[in-house]
Amino acid sequence: MSIATTGSARPVEFRGAGGLRLAGDCWGDDGDRVVLLLHGTGQTRHSWKRTGIHLAARGFRVIAIDTRGHGDSAWASAAEGYALDVLTQDVCAVLDQIGEPVTLVGASLGGLIGLQVASELGADRVRKLVLVDVVPRIEKGGGTRIRTFMQGNPDGFASLEEAADAIAAYLPHRPRPRSSEGLRRNLRLRPDGRWRWHWDPQFLRKPDHRVHAWVGELESAAATLGVPILVVRGALSDVISREAVEQFVAAVPTAKFVELSGAGHTAAGDDNDAFTDAVVEFV
Repeated sequence: MSIATTGSARPVEFRGAGGLRLAGDCWGDDGDRVVLLLHGTGQTRHSWKRTGIHLAARGFRVIAIDTRGHGDSAWASAAEGYALDVLTQDVCAVLDQIGEPVTLVGASLGGLIGLQVASELGADRVRKLVLVDVVPRIEKGGGTRIRTFMQGNPDGFASLEEAADAIAAYLPHRPRPRSSEGLRRNLRLRPDGRWRWHWDPQFLRKPDHRVHAWVGELESAAATLGVPILVVRGALSDVISREAVEQFVAAVPTAKFVELSGAGHTAAGDDNDAFTDAVVEFV
């Protein structure tokens, strides 16, 4: 992979499970230690832009990918193609193509996938792991709120400003951007003139019959993994409780915990400077 400047990202492409195309961005120079960024459900690689720039400026090669069914990555042919095990296989395939050990930073679902990847590939392939506002046991209310938001506005939005209104209602703690133009990275203008989120609606219908077993597997894997783990929790989060994080850290000898006072579940975007400082210090 050739050099990308620290200030701007270079597009990269990988192949996931079954050869499915995964889009990505890269910051930093070849030869630098690799950090792979995994976004949460309904987000895209663009949510990591500021983090990517900051980490690259500190000497890392940073890669952010769009999860299948999100952003510019290809969509699965059916809801079964979004099963948690398949998403894990995608990231394992990406690590094979990167060809060297990485630090994984995953937000929400991306963090759970990162934990599963680390448990499958081991410390030789995953140097460190950052879980952004996620541990295996999440709060039902917070998870429901995310799903409700994603299921809302099935007919899209008449304008970017209307979409910005929906986001402001969903994230009331976050200052509203002066311009809604940045939303062009996360929505697409369809032929009917409506703006729609750039992710596959089938993603919310992915099989979940293994979710409860998966939680237990992740907890056991984390306790025996032996990889340094940092949990970053947004103090305003309704997705993971402080108690759940403290229990996780107590059960995992290699884990530590930091809390961002002004952030919610979308911690990396809510307080990016504090988030990046915590990650850089850990990495």
